[in-house]
Amino acid sequence: MRRRIVITGMGVVTPLGTTIQEMFQNLIAGKSGIGAITRFNAKSFPTTFAAEIKNFDLAKYVKDASPWKDCGVNSCFAAAAAQQALEDAGLLDNAKVDRTRFGVYLGSGEGIQDFNNMISMVARAYDSETRSLDCVKFAGEGLKHFHGGREAEQELHTTPAHLAQYFCLEGPNFNCLTACAASSQAIGEALEIIRHGDADIMLTGGSHSMIHPFGVTGFNLLTALSTFKGDPTKSSKPFDLNRDGFVLGEGSGMLVIEELEHAKKRGAKIHAELTGYCSTADAFRVTDSHPEGRGAIACIAGAIKDSGVSLEDIGYINAHGTSTQVNDRVETLGIKKVFGDRAYKTPVSSIKSMMGHLIAAAGAVELITCIEAMRTGILPPTTNYETPDPECDLDYIPNKAREHKTKNCLSNSFGFGGQNTSLVVSAFNN
Repeated sequence: MRRRIVITGMGVVTPLGTTIQEMFQNLIAGKSGIGAITRFNAKSFPTTFAAEIKNFDLAKYVKDASPWKDCGVNSCFAAAAAQQALEDAGLLDNAKVDRTRFGVYLGSGEGIQDFNNMISMVARAYDSETRSLDCVKFAGEGLKHFHGGREAEQELHTTPAHLAQYFCLEGPNFNCLTACAASSQAIGEALEIIRHGDADIMLTGGSHSMIHPFGVTGFNLLTALSTFKGDPTKSSKPFDLNRDGFVLGEGSGMLVIEELEHAKKRGAKIHAELTGYCSTADAFRVTDSHPEGRGAIACIAGAIKDSGVSLEDIGYINAHGTSTQVNDRVETLGIKKVFGDRAYKTPVSSIKSMMGHLIAAAGAVELITCIEAMRTGILPPTTNYETPDPECDLDYIPNKAREHKTKNCLSNSFGFGGQNTSLVVSAFNN
């Protein structure tokens, strides 16, 4: 018999709230966290809006914020969400837990992007007469102006390492950055680590912010971001015929997952059971899903098979639903191929319509949303859904939350590079 894995702690920092209750209440109310970019001057960019976290102060969440003073928002969001999740699980100061069997697996994005210093260095080292860069001068400027500790924050392993050190988590420690599927894949891989007996508890999830000049520039060049000219809150419209791209968000979602008997032995509160996981690759193109949805189909089917749950018992699908033309069409196709006629009877929604796209952190926050939907019996809507697309013809819970009880949810995360992850979460039944 394989080990059963339960979720015993959760925490979030998002544009729609920095507690799970606040976030979920805003989601079911159909509120939007999208507005004009304030992190930098974006007036000259094709996209001038994003879903930012306002007035974030790590000192409000952790006992001592000083170890994080040289960290970027990526790591600070992770610390705040992790603090909540560990406190929720009753594991902040639990001396009875073997910390060598308590690990970390994150889907965390790149850290600090020091755009201002970088561009200033290029300007100072540029020779206009020869129209070339003086590399020696450029390196010298870097030594003067870059901060070694902050530069190290660009390494992908730093965020899980910081969490391990700060919270004394001495078990397996990993990070993956499989684009928009990252935190879902991290959760799935953490699940497998516990199933295989290499740990008893894992802190898992993701954290990311790409709301900086490099991030917005890159996605604009890929024509992936919405360039909607009206009210920014109306810009993200998953599955709508007139969708024109996704909206950048930022934040973190963290979960404590734990082997069932270990959780029961210490008297832990159990939120749900993590029952299914699958990861696939389209092996097709860096920026597009396979047009026939082969990666998504295999991923959805694999996660449901792994869970042991029947198609009829999946009562809600939290879609990746980015609001891009290709993603929404291919995801819809994948759901229909796996579920058959049942697809039209299964509610689907995308919280990115309100939250924006948290990139690496998206999947973890969306899994937590599934758990709250099961707990409350309320499914969040897909807002801004106005004009049906003939190729996207499922029940997307348009514009208004819906009362609907379910014991099993599917959460999809499909990222750039053809990275796909699906998770199945179920109400705990002892």
